[in-house]
Amino acid sequence: MLARTLACTICATVALVACDDGIGPPRVTPPNPPAGGNDPDFALTGVDGWNLIGNALTPGKDSLTLAVTGPGDTTAIDVWVDDGAGQRLTAGGDGRFDGVVAIGDLGPGEHQLLFAADGATTAFARATFFRTHPMYFVVSTDWDFAEPGQAALDAHDRLRAAHPDIRFTQFVGPYTYTDPAVTDARKAEITTWLTSRRDQHDDEIALHIHPWCHFVAAAGIPCITDQSTVYQTDTSGYTIKVSAYGQAGMEALLDAADRIFVERGLGKPVTFRAGGWTASVETLKALAAKGYVADTSALNWARLEEWNRPPTELYNWNMATWSTINDTSQPYHPNVDDKQSPAAPHVPILEVPDNAIMVDYVTTQEMIGIFAANWPGPALTEPRVYMMGFHPSASFSNDEYNRVHGILEHADLYRASAHAGPVVYAVLRDLPTVWPPAP
Repeated sequence: MLARTLACTICATVALVACDDGIGPPRVTPPNPPAGGNDPDFALTGVDGWNLIGNALTPGKDSLTLAVTGPGDTTAIDVWVDDGAGQRLTAGGDGRFDGVVAIGDLGPGEHQLLFAADGATTAFARATFFRTHPMYFVVSTDWDFAEPGQAALDAHDRLRAAHPDIRFTQFVGPYTYTDPAVTDARKAEITTWLTSRRDQHDDEIALHIHPWCHFVAAAGIPCITDQSTVYQTDTSGYTIKVSAYGQAGMEALLDAADRIFVERGLGKPVTFRAGGWTASVETLKALAAKGYVADTSALNWARLEEWNRPPTELYNWNMATWSTINDTSQPYHPNVDDKQSPAAPHVPILEVPDNAIMVDYVTTQEMIGIFAANWPGPALTEPRVYMMGFHPSASFSNDEYNRVHGILEHADLYRASAHAGPVVYAVLRDLPTVWPPAP
């Protein structure tokens, strides 16, 4: 270590300064990187490994608050960001120097900091960090049945305890409130469960429709029974394609669902997923007409191969109508005539593909593979979405729970809140803020 005998008069009231001291102002040209590693005589804090690039939904991390402690005879410490000019940290006494370095103008990717003391031409430390756009991780649930099952509801709370950043987008079926088999007391319990999680954890209460006949009757229209994804006919309505109702019928179903949700204190839903992912472009037009801002019926159909042994209408229909949707499909505004096309003119709704689908059909390792496909690393050059989910029902199994827990454990390793990566847990209603319609 070179002896430091020069005195420095610190002349700053701001975090970073370039004062006129005995060693001169910080140099424009960065120093040479340290040879053989950082000098252990200096302790450095404040370099967060991952920093988000902000957007209209998510604030960016646009500065680093640095602190360096060195030998007591150190008079000045300068820092360089990439190839930028040097900036002087503020001396605080006892060998401590502090400063705030702006990084908001840096693009996605890896960036470098070099630190030098007392005008040295070789840095005593080098540190790196990343700038990245967010990867929004959406955990969704499809309420296919009137009774979700208490064990499945309790599983939500277990997952939240294990993964505190999580937020759920609950695609709730209005048929909970039209099924005569569900008691009034149970309906009230389910309502309290939903609203408490919304109010305490900012979960989203969204809409899911399988056209059960008791709900369709409540909407005041005839129940269709001959367009099932599984059977020749289905007199319950459960497996009937949502697309069978066209735009006018779908608007009637949405009006009924909105009325039920508001009456029960759930609030008007603004996002949707069709039962069996069976939304048509007419479905999307009905959603837009009734104030819905996003849909997530676009299916990564190839992951539904369980329904292709032997081939079923559910598999064949989704393969044909969502043919372009895959592991890495991202939000888009659908064309008025082709629900898979992002070309103008658009239906005024955001389509967010269900790219990791439901844990019924994918293992944890498969979901991790889809995660890697959407974030190949190191930094995202644009925001992305990872959408997955599960079915709350009496048949929700320990294996399914473990699949959900497994992918969340993986995602938690890369949380932006811990400066560990790009993962931001989000709910569907927020995403149109990031992907607004074209002007």
